[in-house]
Order: sequence, then structure tokens, then C-alpha cells
Amino acid sequence: MKGRNTMPRNCRENQKSYTGVYHVILRSINQQEIFYDNIDRRKFLKCLKDTKEKYHYDLYAYVLMHNHVHLVIMDKEDKLSKIIQSIAISYALYFNKRYNRIGHVFYNRFKSKYVENLPYLLNIIRYIHFNPEKAGICQYSKYYWSSYHDYSQFSRLIETEKVLKMAEMSKRDFEIFHMEYEKIKGYEKDEFEIENVKASDEQVINAIKEMLNIENIVSIQSEKADKRDEMIVEIVSKMKIEKRQLARILGVNDRTIFRAIHKQK
Repeated sequence: MKGRNTMPRNCRENQKSYTGVYHVILRSINQQEIFYDNIDRRKFLKCLKDTKEKYHYDLYAYVLMHNHVHLVIMDKEDKLSKIIQSIAISYALYFNKRYNRIGHVFYNRFKSKYVENLPYLLNIIRYIHFNPEKAGICQYSKYYWSSYHDYSQFSRLIETEKVLKMAEMSKRDFEIFHMEYEKIKGYEKDEFEIENVKASDEQVINAIKEMLNIENIVSIQSEKADKRDEMIVEIVSKMKIEKRQLARILGVNDRTIFRAIHKQK
């Protein structure tokens, strides 16, 4: 990649991004599902489109997960809080009406992190696109509800041309860049986490033993495949844990974890 190490900069107040670019995560209340079908997902994208027209921000990337959303936003007019509030309220009104419910859908306080240079921007976009694969849903390139495919075709929602121009990348360069996810240089993957609170292996092991009421973590390996997979799914559904960490703890490979999760969907 020939991309420059800087991005267009705007004057900002202290404690705000000098580039105006933020990685934002919008989480549901109590980790509840916020997208039950593709109608819900399309509605959320419509909320993004409407708020873009209202607040004139650029959207560089997104991914819609089961109970949270990642966004990379270029906040040109210093209105990030209003932007996210507008997205959340608009979708919540729709969601509550459709499912005959009341109350909040998202936490009132969203999480955000500054994106201060071009290498970090490109890496955070790639990291976001890999979320479905990390969660064991499917391969990143086969997931429909992210901006990955916007970069290979015309997009009315994502400012793909601006990002590719800044990075001096072609669409093919962008695809290759994603293929090299495991070769990230200059960053640890957990640097892209907004809430980077990772439990130690010992803490996870103790939590699993208590949750499953077992004395030895190794006993999971000795279970028949179906039973083992059920236990893996229960762990993943009730604990915030990286799949690779879980695989290491259980003494199985990553594919076993992903296959177990996939089988239950």
C-alpha cells in the first residue's frame, strides 16, 4: 500500500479527534438482539442514510452484528453525539413499534475512539469487516451486512472513493489488504477494541467451570461431539470471550469453535 500516513485534518477542541474520524460502537441493552431479520437490517441502513443527509457526515465503514453495530464516521461538523443519538432514536422507534415493545434499544452512552492517521483508519475498517468471522457467523467476504462489498462496487452509503483515494488503493488492492488480515504490522488486533477488557485464561477457566458445573475443563474434550458443541455454544452465548482464546483453553482448533457455533444457527 502506498497510502500516506496522515489524513485531512480539521481544528478540533481538546479531547476530540483532530481528523474528525471516529470508530463508534452502538450496543444494545442487556445484549439483546436488535436485528431479527433482514427487514430490520435494511431499516437500520435507511436510518444511516437519513442521518447522513441530515448531518452531512461521511461514513467510511459499518458492520451490523446481532446485538451491536460498528461505524467509522467522519464527523465534518462536530456533531457526533447528535448523529449517533439520531440513529439510535430513529431505529428504536421503528423497532419498538414493529415488535410491540417499549423502552430503550441501545445504551444511552455510545463508545467511540479517535482515528488519527491513515494506517489506523485502514486497519480499523478491515478489523470491523472481520467481525462476523471472529464471531463465527461466516467468512468476512460472504457477510452481506457490512460495508466490505461497498468497496468492490458502487455505493450510495459509504464514501469508498474518498478512502481509496486517501490510501492510493484500487478496489483490488483493498481486497488484497483484507486477505492479509493476519499480517497486521504496527498494531496488535486488540488495539482496535473500544472496550479492551480481556480476561485471563485462568479467569475464563474458572468462569466456565462454575457456569457448566464441572471440575475439570479437560472434561469438555472427552464429551461426544454433539454434547461438546452444545457446551461450546453455551459458553460463547453467555461469556464475552474471543474464539481463539476459547479454542486455546479447550485444547481444540479454531474451526471446531466456529463449526459448533455455525451448527446451532
